[in-house]
Amino acid sequence: MTIRPRRSCLYMPGANVKALEKAKTLPADALIFDLEDAVAPEAKPEARANVAAALAGGGYGRREIVVRVNGLTTPWGADDIAALAAKGADAVLVPKVDTGADVEAAQRALDAAGSTAALWVMIETPRAILNIQDIAAAAGRTRLAAFVMGTNDLAKETRALQTADRGPFWTALSLSVLAGRAYGLTLIDGVFNDIEDAAGFEAVCRQGLAFGFDGKTLIHPSQIATCNTVFAPTAEEVAQARDVIAAFAAPEAAGKGVLKVNGKMTELLHLEQAKRTVAIADAIAAAA
Repeated sequence: MTIRPRRSCLYMPGANVKALEKAKTLPADALIFDLEDAVAPEAKPEARANVAAALAGGGYGRREIVVRVNGLTTPWGADDIAALAAKGADAVLVPKVDTGADVEAAQRALDAAGSTAALWVMIETPRAILNIQDIAAAAGRTRLAAFVMGTNDLAKETRALQTADRGPFWTALSLSVLAGRAYGLTLIDGVFNDIEDAAGFEAVCRQGLAFGFDGKTLIHPSQIATCNTVFAPTAEEVAQARDVIAAFAAPEAAGKGVLKVNGKMTELLHLEQAKRTVAIADAIAAAA
């Protein structure tokens, strides 16, 4: 399986042609062309056309391109998928998914549109959290590849306060990470709303990393650099990982399940983690 960094996933409003063009110069790992929350109802057909033109024009380099369509139960969702799913996006992000059956419905829509894109889904409703294993398990029968947390919608639906420590959402975040890891999914944390609060943003990025997320969705280009730094392995972590790999590869380590590497007791599970750390670091370096 190809490992690629998804540290920073920047939403770009589909109605804003200048923003779609500017995205070609931004150092985000992924760009989410948004047809849903960022677009007013009357502007949705125009936004769809804008995104179709952007996909056709290309020029986004190594950046992963994701299109967030409108929900399949809305007046626009089916048309979004029919018009855009086969236009070259790497993934289609479907909002308001509540069950594994919803994931299967989205997959059928992609198939009908002739798309081979990966399927990402928003986790943003109370029912989604209650059904999180059912949703994740759909990865075994669809192209489901990622969970994207919709913490703003979760706050709206639960009436929970968005506190600095995000305490009201710890259960939802943890359950989503557990289910996602159980079924091999990429996990992307939700947005941070206060663009001016750089310290608060970094703290929430580090919290997301601690929870186990691979990266974070962003609402402004100014958030990219911090996000890319926090969700990348440090130089010390990469050096230790390379030492672990080298130690287990040494002839004298043959048949051993535990080694001491730089003073630390290291097991085979640490070798697996080390290989992933190096793979992510190499992918980040290659994309620079």
